[in-house]
Amino acid sequence: MTQFPKGFLWGGAVAANQVEGAYLEDGKGLTSVDLLPTGEKRWQVMTGKVDSLKPVEGEFYPSHEAIDFYHRYKEDIALFAEMGFKALRVSISWARIFPNGDDAEPNEAGLQFYDDLFDEMRKYDIEPVVTIAHFDVPVHLIEAYGSWRNRKLVNFFETYAKTIFTRYQDKVKYWMTFNEINMLLHLPFVGARLVFDEGENELQIKYQAAHHQLVASALAVKAGHEIIPDAKIGCMLAAGTTYPYTSNPDDVAKAMERDRESFFFIDVQSRGHYPGYAKRFFRDNDLKIHMEENDEELLKNHTVDYIGFSYYSSRTTSTDPEILKDITDGNVFASVANPYLKASEWGWTIDPKGFRITANQLYDRYEKPLFVVENGLGAIDKLNADGTVDDDYRIEYLKEHIAEMGEAIEDGVDIIGYTSWGPIDIVSASTGEMKKRYGYIYVDRDNEGKGTLKRSKKKSFDWYKQVIASNGEKL
Repeated sequence: MTQFPKGFLWGGAVAANQVEGAYLEDGKGLTSVDLLPTGEKRWQVMTGKVDSLKPVEGEFYPSHEAIDFYHRYKEDIALFAEMGFKALRVSISWARIFPNGDDAEPNEAGLQFYDDLFDEMRKYDIEPVVTIAHFDVPVHLIEAYGSWRNRKLVNFFETYAKTIFTRYQDKVKYWMTFNEINMLLHLPFVGARLVFDEGENELQIKYQAAHHQLVASALAVKAGHEIIPDAKIGCMLAAGTTYPYTSNPDDVAKAMERDRESFFFIDVQSRGHYPGYAKRFFRDNDLKIHMEENDEELLKNHTVDYIGFSYYSSRTTSTDPEILKDITDGNVFASVANPYLKASEWGWTIDPKGFRITANQLYDRYEKPLFVVENGLGAIDKLNADGTVDDDYRIEYLKEHIAEMGEAIEDGVDIIGYTSWGPIDIVSASTGEMKKRYGYIYVDRDNEGKGTLKRSKKKSFDWYKQVIASNGEKL
């Protein structure tokens, strides 16, 4: 049985835009996530085809109320504490602090909310793990500047980061700059709030925006280390190793290329420079990345302290057109169906062994501590008459993944902690649904926003409590 490290940070992870609600309360500005409706139009908006930068009458926007964590956080944190959480990953909503993004002064009500939130966590000895930007940009920055395609956002982000580092320097030690930064390439409105016009060179815009985020991340690392000398500041990758469908060298090469699409971001944030394969990609695709004089020096001197990552599934790819016809649905990262693995109700490949492989791959590549900040199973839960949920399928998924994480630790991988995704039911980032549930705690709310928002414990609640109490020995 794996001996998890002493002080291992067991807990859960949520994002402001998926839990808080109160979307225009106490001075908060409109954010990009507030423009993501449910239904068929959601995917169109996520990929950058945005008709309106204001909520449209008749559309349902689940982030506007979410699960009302803004008003109920004390109740929820008490439940997390009952499970024994050592850490809780949250994000700060940029628009709660700077409603427009370019404001001269921060919004005190927004700052106070997170003061109160962190104080409540500290009351139960729960370590805050804070994401600075979790798919969240003030809409004004899209309207006025074109979001991350514009270099000016680097300065606005630096101001925002310095503001929250200064305010919470005595309350938060673990930080991450951008959530799943590689998502920019796949869902550009989600990852960088990019809106494209007809005929634009979208690849050029995406990689220029990526450069701006990478520089902003380096500036945040620099500021964080200056303001909070003992802070640990990480990056965050949507991870999952890519398997070649066969041993055909063409399949192997394609799998390597797919992985490099994601590694590119972390290579820069962790190693401090643009890798050779990226420079070739830019040449081959005639991409011209504009850099300012000190950019390369900034990237080199201000690399991250650890690698945060999400893991839900592995991926599989092929160069065979016939094989490529069998693509799994439901995941941002399109994948050939792996004949050796099952899939979730949303078509996400279930691969616990892939978790161990991915962790080893990242540690071998970067030799920096890893932090598993998302992992979980989205499933349809049935509420029993007594308010409980028998979610043995979730327990089985998590049990197998935690066991493989333990194997990675035995392999010598340095892992700081594990914050499973969605310890309480939240709005799905990809679909906007509530029926796609991840939590140990059931929230009475449906896809149309109906329900009492009452919280109740699932079977997995007591199971995870036992896992934490035994430091991973009892699965």
